[in-house]
Amino acid sequence: MLRAVQADITLLPVDAVVNAANDQLLAGGGVCGAIFRSAGSRALAAACKPLAPCPTGEARTTPGFNLPARFIIHAVGPVWQGGGRGEAALLASAYHAALRELQAVGGRSVAFPAISAGIYGFPRDQAARIAVASVREAMRGQDEVDVTFACFDAETLGLYERELAA
Repeated sequence: MLRAVQADITLLPVDAVVNAANDQLLAGGGVCGAIFRSAGSRALAAACKPLAPCPTGEARTTPGFNLPARFIIHAVGPVWQGGGRGEAALLASAYHAALRELQAVGGRSVAFPAISAGIYGFPRDQAARIAVASVREAMRGQDEVDVTFACFDAETLGLYERELAA
């Protein structure tokens, strides 16, 4: 099942939340900062350190620490550079990698933020289209996995709902 909700991703009771991570897996701003603060910054930073660097388009997994989620999947999306440097393929790869990580830890439910659509500057409408298409592609034949797109605001929720309805 795929759905979009307007919610704080750090409060969702799922097996794994996806962090829109940077390649050094360090605490950042936006959703990344919120996840670090809610999980416990010191413990999460210590768990991330041996997993870094994580190349763009890939993902790594840590425990969820203080989150309701058992795991945090750190997926590194691309910084938008105008669209001509493979950003779409790298973003799709980040979603695919996150779902492989979920499978590797035996998870059955996951919440994604809008990877790369914040401070990385990816146009939100394109990011939503790529996110939904990538997850649908990766999920073919895996109906037992529950995917939630956790949207920060009503505008982003509308973009994801439109893509899910298409």
